[in-house]
Amino acid sequence: MARYTGADCKLCRREKTKLFLKGKKCESAKCPIEIRPYPPGEHGRGRPKESEYQLQLREKQKTRRIYGVLEKQFRNYYEEANRKAGKTGENLLQILESRLDNVVYRAGFAESRDAARQQVRHGHILVNGKKVDIPSYRVREHDIIEVREKSRNLLPYEVARATAGDKTVPAWLGVTPDSMRILVHQLPVRQQIDTLVQEQLIVELYSK
Repeated sequence: MARYTGADCKLCRREKTKLFLKGKKCESAKCPIEIRPYPPGEHGRGRPKESEYQLQLREKQKTRRIYGVLEKQFRNYYEEANRKAGKTGENLLQILESRLDNVVYRAGFAESRDAARQQVRHGHILVNGKKVDIPSYRVREHDIIEVREKSRNLLPYEVARATAGDKTVPAWLGVTPDSMRILVHQLPVRQQIDTLVQEQLIVELYSK
């Protein structure tokens, strides 16, 4: 499966905002964007004012990088969102939020989406009692996601239980830390998604 293998912190610097790709490091003084809050590269500090197209492109790139999705898959998500009833941008965010790796991250079982993706790939996560090792798997309303019993004593899950309550869990999910279980009450609406993106700019980009 294709995936980005470069430095995550360079992505944050390029977007000039924290994408929270490295867990606790992003909240510490060691976060590179705190030290060098400008894009990487020789001309990072002197970039000219961005055009309308560049703003739209950067918003798309930022959203794609937050959720860890490559270009082709992101475009497919957009086309699916555009076919559905309702606002395309909100449909797109709902699709991204319903990915299994994102749900594991949102529930507080992993410090980052990368870590959640690894948990899914390694077969630690069950959906409705069956192992699912595809990070892009889309959860549905009333699905039950849980950590398999044999994996619950692994360090990441012990940490997750110990720090339960430190992270705000979105209202569309119900989490039981003791049993490492997540219930999907419903798919999220825009008001329940706190990702700081302007989805309308992405729609405008792809509509050209």
